[in-house]
Amino acid sequence: MASRLKPFLPRSLFGRAALILVLPVVVVQLIVSIAFIQRHFDGVTRQMTGGVSIEIRYIRARVDAVETQAQAQALAYDLTRGLDLGLKFPLDAAEIPQTDSRAWFDYAGRAVALTLYERLSGVRAVDLTSNPLAVQVYMDTNKGPIRFEIKRSRISASNPHQLLVWMVFTSALMTFIAYIFLRNQLSPVTRLARAADAFGKGQTVPYTPRGATEVRAAGNAFLNMRARIERQIESRTQMLSGVSHDLRTPLTRLKLGLSFLPEDDDTRALQQDVADMERLVDEFLSFARGDAMEEAEPVDPTALLHHIVDNAIRMGQPVTLGPGDALDFAKLRPQAITRALENLIGNAVRHAKRVEVSLQVSDRVLRFIVEDDGPGIAKDRRDEALEPFKRLDPARNPNKGGGVGLGLSIASDIARSHGGALRLGDSERLGGLRAEISVAR
Repeated sequence: MASRLKPFLPRSLFGRAALILVLPVVVVQLIVSIAFIQRHFDGVTRQMTGGVSIEIRYIRARVDAVETQAQAQALAYDLTRGLDLGLKFPLDAAEIPQTDSRAWFDYAGRAVALTLYERLSGVRAVDLTSNPLAVQVYMDTNKGPIRFEIKRSRISASNPHQLLVWMVFTSALMTFIAYIFLRNQLSPVTRLARAADAFGKGQTVPYTPRGATEVRAAGNAFLNMRARIERQIESRTQMLSGVSHDLRTPLTRLKLGLSFLPEDDDTRALQQDVADMERLVDEFLSFARGDAMEEAEPVDPTALLHHIVDNAIRMGQPVTLGPGDALDFAKLRPQAITRALENLIGNAVRHAKRVEVSLQVSDRVLRFIVEDDGPGIAKDRRDEALEPFKRLDPARNPNKGGGVGLGLSIASDIARSHGGALRLGDSERLGGLRAEISVAR
């Protein structure tokens, strides 16, 4: 039962809290109101109908006591005028309804009919629909059938309009007050969620803890955590920048020393080793830094993708721009996205002969897709491929065209810093690997 109702229930915390608060109040008011109306107004209706029944019983007794029908007719009309009752006497048998007539929603009419049958003998039918403002009672006398017409206001309690109006008004007022208090209590949670979501996308938005004590405690914990992470990133970046600088100095001396040596196979091998060392230092620094210090800014993702593909083509890589969507604006960190796509393209070029890059746009997600016609990655090893320093081919030598196992890890970190993820799959178009960077819009 709960699983069937789940799609219809609100998903937000505010909606669920409002439902928990409002639903019991409404249900209790409905139950109390129905019970009060049914018991109180039914009792009042029975009392009023009982009083009119005494008058009708008295009139019928006087009619039965006289000798002729003419005397009975004159007496009946005289008595009903004094008691504010309508009368038709004598009455043809064809005019008498076969059954009672009452609207299905007329609960007070049910009490009227039951009381008339209980208090009066000889009642043939009770009609509550022919005239909405009156009740017609058909009954027998020893002088023939007679019809009494009683104003509805005399025997039935009026609808509790004032009660219903006050109930609706007070319910609406209390619901509005509860909505204001509930919104004030939940808005700090919403602001905290937005600040955390923005920080997960690499953005730092102003946030001040507010609200209840527990929410303030959570907000202060988030601010402390954010400050620690920012200090850690900054310290790590500064440390690695210093290490990179210290390593580049001896590498530069080595390059300079090798330039003075006669050029032969051994010298060229040493120069290649120095170049590989520089590349390794750059990749380590890129992985550790992850462009965390770059601020997000409005970017044209279509133009950015064209620029990346053009650069790859100028470097002689077999990269083409595949079919996809276009988008004029997105908030990204362009250098980070460029590095991630260049890493994916570089990995694809090393294993395939054809590489296509495309862009897909949806309401909430922006997808950068790199596909190739290479051998791909086995499904059970794709998670392993995203780990740092993992090379799925142990025989591949990083000094002979391979990487150090950081390309996919860097791309995955950049995707996560944008509130997205890097997903590996099979390319249906080219038959190789499909690498997709999804970025939250």
